[in-house]
Amino acid sequence: MDAIKQTRDKVRYSDSELAMFKVLIEKKLARAKEQLNYFQSQMDDFIDNPDTKMKGLSDAAGIAENEILGNSTERLSKHVTHLENALFRIENKTYGICRVTGELIDKKRLQAVPHATLSMEAKLGRKK
Repeated sequence: MDAIKQTRDKVRYSDSELAMFKVLIEKKLARAKEQLNYFQSQMDDFIDNPDTKMKGLSDAAGIAENEILGNSTERLSKHVTHLENALFRIENKTYGICRVTGELIDKKRLQAVPHATLSMEAKLGRKK
């Protein structure tokens, strides 16, 4: 059991690397929250404005715009949640460990997709 614990302790990013990822994630999270707030305010304006209320099927452009806005808001909301979960993993020192293989996710992948929980091998279904 001690050998497994020692191996797992070694299979993680250092505190300084985690701090670097934390800064990256916090920047992305701030931008994502800013965008999310913007989209949510646009949706509120759309709903509250009597000129944008649906007027039957003749207002197809308004309906399409509202749907795009709703989809964008939902996507951003999920992105914010993923980034917040990544910060939680940093605090727990489990950040960057593939949830399938248990090995470290490549640093370049985490810099591109900081909320990733799968290595490329696991994502593509390959074994290392």
